[in-house]
Amino acid sequence: MKKSFLTTCVALIFLTATAQENSYIVKTRGAKKVQQQTEYSSDDVNLANPVDETARDFISDNFRFYSLCDWKEGMKFMVMPEKYDLVVKTFADAATGKDVSSMSLRHKIMIYKGHTEASDGHHRINFYCQDNGRDYYYEIPSGSFDDYCYNKFGVPTLAYLGDVDIAREKLMGKTMYTKTQYYRIDTEYDGDGFQDVIVDKDMEVKVTAVGVGTRAYPVKIIVEDRDGNEFYQNVAISKTNCGMRDDEFIMDNAKYLFANSFELVDDIMAVNSYNYKAYIGRIVHTKFPTTMLNESTNKVQKVPRMIGYQIEAINPHKNDTKFTVKFKNTILGTYFYKDVTLDQKSISGTSKDFEQDPDDYFSYLFAPGPGKKIETTEGSRGLIRMGHVSPGFSEDEVMLAAGEPDDIQHGENGLYTWIFKRSNNKLLVVDFNGVGVVTKTSTKDAPKARAAAKRRASSSKKRSSNSWKNGKGTPL
Repeated sequence: MKKSFLTTCVALIFLTATAQENSYIVKTRGAKKVQQQTEYSSDDVNLANPVDETARDFISDNFRFYSLCDWKEGMKFMVMPEKYDLVVKTFADAATGKDVSSMSLRHKIMIYKGHTEASDGHHRINFYCQDNGRDYYYEIPSGSFDDYCYNKFGVPTLAYLGDVDIAREKLMGKTMYTKTQYYRIDTEYDGDGFQDVIVDKDMEVKVTAVGVGTRAYPVKIIVEDRDGNEFYQNVAISKTNCGMRDDEFIMDNAKYLFANSFELVDDIMAVNSYNYKAYIGRIVHTKFPTTMLNESTNKVQKVPRMIGYQIEAINPHKNDTKFTVKFKNTILGTYFYKDVTLDQKSISGTSKDFEQDPDDYFSYLFAPGPGKKIETTEGSRGLIRMGHVSPGFSEDEVMLAAGEPDDIQHGENGLYTWIFKRSNNKLLVVDFNGVGVVTKTSTKDAPKARAAAKRRASSSKKRSSNSWKNGKGTPL
């Protein structure tokens, strides 16, 4: 027993020292080099997200599930043993017939070479090891290959590399959004140690590395947020040789489906008339100022850019190609409506319709994610919901209520004024102090306000000219 334990330790030291020579093994920034093996940890978080069975275009278009019955010779896998695999040996050496320790094959690439029936009647699944040039087999516990291949058992320890290779090709450098809060960071450069981390949901991240994860969740995706922090998730994509049933991806395991951890920007914005129902419930924000119908006031209102909304409903028009989208403001809880074109076929710029009125197109106006974080007070929210602006408001609160200003006028001592065009030839005039807080609001007739603005500008020019004549200024 002592001799066996010592042999295992020596093997571990050798394996961890050479682990990083394998390009499929990737680590988050900051993982420390240690010469010890850390046991696999269990998830401490309680995630009760349902399995996302919608909006799977990226998955269905690029990843195919292969049942064991459909495996083709040449398919590649990597040996990724977990702690119980140290007790139960998975492979036997084809030359000697002796069982081989799973740890001695750790991180080695196995190439599928079909299945055979041995002279003793047992059926074998055969592999060639790319790393050491030897042949191995996994002996099916009982029954024939045809009996065995139709279940989810597969071959223990093997993570399917086909998914990893495709994910590398399709995801490297891509921008995605987080769909859960629960991810991990590596704590060991040469081992399997990790630490759970909690991040913001619907946060923009960029894929920095893709490697192999575990047998059940074979694709390890490392992403980086805007602050340079890296974290990762091991996810199941095609579920080839995953060993888990679909109904097992619930509760804590739900986040290990790609669609429950990440979402591609391209997929989020690829709304069209065929899959529009899949986007109900998603969070988006305005990329540009636009107009929307405010349900509370029953008036068309300007809304600024970078404001977050949840898509509540999408209803097609009967007589044209447009859809009415119902949005819920994520800050105020108020509802807005916008008629948009969903199809993206015209976004390339070749369509005259798009060039003439891009504001009609959903993907032009909206981007995935929650947008800007805006602080409001309990008192201000009621006024904002009705489109009113009041002294004491911040710039963000004014824009929530009235949209972005049509004109900005700067005065002395840091004072400035925002002007909003209103219906009936009226203007809303909002005065700010030097620290961005509203001091006064007023409504004026547009012609009178423009005349007053001209007088102020003329007066300002005179003062500037007199200052220069008196030696107090420098002409431009």
